[in-house]
Amino acid sequence: MAVSVSVVLLLLVLAVVFLRSGSLKASHAVVCVLLGFYLSGTTVAPTIQSGLEATANVVSSIRP
Repeated sequence: MAVSVSVVLLLLVLAVVFLRSGSLKASHAVVCVLLGFYLSGTTVAPTIQSGLEATANVVSSIRP
């Protein structure tokens, strides 16, 4: 649960930065959000979640 909350917060911060810089239009952000909602209801959602968890585990195991 903590990984998904941090990913959502990171994506939210990136979306705000892109919106403020003019690189991302509000309509594009709405389309991305809708795509996320539709993807979460498909059979691909568990695969995406396991891929994100594996990536988070690899990143967290890297020591500087």
